[in-house]
Amino acid sequence: MNENKILEKEEMEIDFKRVIGALLKKWWLVAASSVLCALLTFLFTFFVITPKYTSSVLFYVNNGSFSIGGTDVRLGSTDILASQDLAESYMVILQSRTTLLDVIDYAQVDRDYEELRDDMLKAESVNGTEIFRVSITSEDPYEAEKIANSVAYILPKRISTIIEGTSAKIVDAAIVETEPSSPSYVGNTLVGFAFGFIICVGVIALRVIFDLTVREEDDIKQVCKHPILTQVPDMTAPSKGGYYTKESKKKIAAAAGPLFGENISFAASEAYKLLRTKIQFSFADENDCHVICTTSALAGEGKSLSSVNLAYSLAQLDKKVVLIDCDLRRPSIAAKIGIEKDPGLSDYLTRHVHSDEIIQEIHVGEGIPFDVVAAGRIPPNPMELLSSARMEKIINKYKEDYDYIILDLPPIEEVGDALVAAKLADGVLLVVRQNYGNRLAVENTLKQLEFVNAKVLGVVFNATSESGGGKYYSKKYYGQGKYENSYEKAASREQAKKQSGEHKKRAKTRDDD
Repeated sequence: MNENKILEKEEMEIDFKRVIGALLKKWWLVAASSVLCALLTFLFTFFVITPKYTSSVLFYVNNGSFSIGGTDVRLGSTDILASQDLAESYMVILQSRTTLLDVIDYAQVDRDYEELRDDMLKAESVNGTEIFRVSITSEDPYEAEKIANSVAYILPKRISTIIEGTSAKIVDAAIVETEPSSPSYVGNTLVGFAFGFIICVGVIALRVIFDLTVREEDDIKQVCKHPILTQVPDMTAPSKGGYYTKESKKKIAAAAGPLFGENISFAASEAYKLLRTKIQFSFADENDCHVICTTSALAGEGKSLSSVNLAYSLAQLDKKVVLIDCDLRRPSIAAKIGIEKDPGLSDYLTRHVHSDEIIQEIHVGEGIPFDVVAAGRIPPNPMELLSSARMEKIINKYKEDYDYIILDLPPIEEVGDALVAAKLADGVLLVVRQNYGNRLAVENTLKQLEFVNAKVLGVVFNATSESGGGKYYSKKYYGQGKYENSYEKAASREQAKKQSGEHKKRAKTRDDD
């Protein structure tokens, strides 16, 4: 029970950090929304809301002895409570129908009793003293002044006839106000600013709290106890970090070639080498063949591309590697590498070809070879084929010939084929794509892998950006950054020296001639 509370507390803290981080990233949006709402509120106040003017009259409450209903009452000059009670009595008298109708008749204005009482009239004691204020608010400053002074004429007469022995004397008569009492441009603008700020912050916070998309490492760590083995930068789009040189971009654009081998950047290559190293340390016995599965929670997270690059990276160590496309429903390895899609695994599992006939050897870069088994023709029963004894047989046969067997499995949340094949592996790599993967899907995927007792080696955080998970592959070191520029400068210096030497040699030859 205590562990659950600790986990909930940690999750709340992480969510709070994510909310703060999102607000800091979107500070410009919060500021723009606040300023825009303030501006709109000001314009609405200035052009739409009709100004109103308030005229007030002040009365002094006579604190002499008086009687109410035959009872004598004496007020002391310091008796604040009694003054407040008397002020309340004046309010009742003022707001009575008879008094207000007399005020309307005397002021000769076109108003009714309810309108004057509810919308225009305000009566209050001043700071609990014996001073009594009556305020009249109207769109017409002259009307407000006329009604207020009418109250000043009518109210004392009404009070003297109702409450014996007391009176209300005028302290300050009403005047025509030239400045409107409402609306307040500053106040309304500040309210608009606060409204825009609160709404924008609330929307951003709610989006962060209810957003299940994997944005950064902490999102994976919330639902996954396994380590993040590597972070692969985005290889399908330009990045601020300069992951691609101009030459590699031209290569990919011209050949539309596979994103592995020499077609990927130095940063991406180093990411897969890091993955390769961590996988090697995951197995105690390096002499045996190891079967490694790559899968993902959802389709489109880059598991097949990760499988190809992992196979290539292992082959760089002079290891014998075979990559098998086990996604028999939507195969993609053959298209990514540029090999024949059949015969393949499905053809062998349905006993149409021999196991040696489905192997295709490819050479990448400086003649680095590894073998590939395409998925073959799409069968009607992929799950049954992957769970067959013949599938286990071909894996055992390849174990005798290879150091590593890479199985590219279908996404687990899409179909159940991956769980069948995962039981044949020594370890499973879960590929999660930044700004695409779903935390809930990742959590469910890990639960399903645990259910079939599959060993999860860790997570490959794929297609990361410099602002997110790919913070280690920054422009400072890669792409158009420090190293590449130094190489370019060195090459330029060598070329300049060479040209200078040739120029001196030609000059010397002319002198000799």
